Amino acid sequence: MQFNNIRQGMAWLHTWLGLILGFVLMVCFFFGALSVFDREIDRWAIPETRFDPQPMPSFDHLLMGVFERIEPDEAEYNRMMPKYHDASAGEMTPRLELPADEYWAYTTHRDPVLRMGAGFRVPFPADTEGHNHIHGNTTIDPRTGVSVPDHHLKIGSEWFYPLHYSLNINWNFLGFFIVGIAGFFMLVALISGVWIHRKIFRELFTFRRNKSKQRSILDMHNMTGVVALPFHFFFAFTGLIIFVAFYYMPVTNTMLEPLHSAQQEIQAQELGLPHERAGIAAPMASVDAMVAEAKRRWAARDMAGEVGFLQMHHVGDQNAYVSIYRAGSDRVALVGEGIHFNGVTGEVLREDPPHSLAESIGDFLAGLHLQHFEHWFLRWLYVIGGLLGCACIATGFMFFVEKRKQQHAKAGSQGSRVVDAFAVTTVTGMVIAAIAMLIANRFIPAATEGKGEIEKIVFWSVWALSFLHAAWRSAPVALAKSNPAWKEQTMLIALLGVVAVIANWISTGDHLIKTIFTDPYWAVAGVDLSLLAGSLIALLTVKKMSAMNETQSKQEAGQEEIATGETAYE
Repeated sequence: MQFNNIRQGMAWLHTWLGLILGFVLMVCFFFGALSVFDREIDRWAIPETRFDPQPMPSFDHLLMGVFERIEPDEAEYNRMMPKYHDASAGEMTPRLELPADEYWAYTTHRDPVLRMGAGFRVPFPADTEGHNHIHGNTTIDPRTGVSVPDHHLKIGSEWFYPLHYSLNINWNFLGFFIVGIAGFFMLVALISGVWIHRKIFRELFTFRRNKSKQRSILDMHNMTGVVALPFHFFFAFTGLIIFVAFYYMPVTNTMLEPLHSAQQEIQAQELGLPHERAGIAAPMASVDAMVAEAKRRWAARDMAGEVGFLQMHHVGDQNAYVSIYRAGSDRVALVGEGIHFNGVTGEVLREDPPHSLAESIGDFLAGLHLQHFEHWFLRWLYVIGGLLGCACIATGFMFFVEKRKQQHAKAGSQGSRVVDAFAVTTVTGMVIAAIAMLIANRFIPAATEGKGEIEKIVFWSVWALSFLHAAWRSAPVALAKSNPAWKEQTMLIALLGVVAVIANWISTGDHLIKTIFTDPYWAVAGVDLSLLAGSLIALLTVKKMSAMNETQSKQEAGQEEIATGETAYE
């Protein structure tokens, strides 16, 4: 394909990259915006966890008892057992009797619940790939140590959050690669978009609402793209950096794994932290005393704080050691300030030194992307930035169809119809699926076995139905008219948002008067208010679409009347 100039080539690149990858990026932006408040959505979805965030509880008096009753994950056990089973050595020990090798506990300033896990040594470590552990996880109420049922899906942190970076397609990390490719070409689309819009700052303030439908959509596309341009570029760039470090170029699980293991052993020796078990049983010192010492040392460095992550290595062994990391909610950078203790004597083995300049920059960029810090105003700016990205992509889809549907109608092409059906599914269908999942969460009884799996089925099924509806109603697009599915699905969003709020009220008694005034709980109130705000925006959008379609119909009627008059004159 030949272009008259670079700008024309950039326009072609921007158009087709935006169209092809926009469907993936729409998911990333929308669920990325929801992920900013993933823990709050968890509170809405699991009423048993609706209490105030808690600090890390006592290890000696509460956590240790929980660790001792954690079982390995049954699916992981069944998958790993044939690999390690040695017929000559007899049957593998029962899951409850597998020896624990490591414990960990994690919390944040937004988590009422505490996430915990344990690693268990397999008795027959004959695996040539070095996998000799299976794991078990649990989530507890840190006030009592009582476990939150595992069949309660954490919709925010375990479904919406991974959707934005993996599409929840975990087979061979396929979803990670799809999102990564989309993120890379998003950077290309952003650069090409800046290139073709030479009057970029002027377009920031240009929105001609009274012009043609196509002109108004293009102005909205340009405006939403420009106003959040730094946000879009930063998150695409830092997301790729995180992907490269953890998923695209891992040293483990490759031919370099032996070198990686050797490097870990050398590094552990240099740090003074035991890499392997000694094979000699030894009692554990008081971890609470270690926590107190860690807090004292942080305070002495003028950075007093709570424990965010605690990990014990080589449990029950003479080489056991405990790593305690400071919660970093008061800063952007992902720095834990770890202090490591001898698990048997309780003495300090190592205090992590300050990071180098390069490491600090990396920590800061990763911290900005993952936003674990405590800054509510900035979190809402993240949400607005993500939703502006959604608006930019959605108007891009609409402009693509509006610009071509007249031409396609004359040629008898179905191209615009296909693109429009996918656009409706991606823009409104995705929102409908998310709200439907929340409604299902409130209507399915808490004791239902496999409740989380049913909620996932509801999500995918509703999304698929939205595509069938959009495709079924898309026939007018082939005639250069608007797809009524846009309006119909937007009206459904308005209805479902209200239904979700009512469902929460009926199932838990937590209505907005209670969660705002009588017994304030802003995590739940925030989700309810966001759902109602979404319903209001949807209603206003329906009104705007009706007005635009009416104007377009009048213009088309006027053009037909002129054409009829010209024919009669001839």
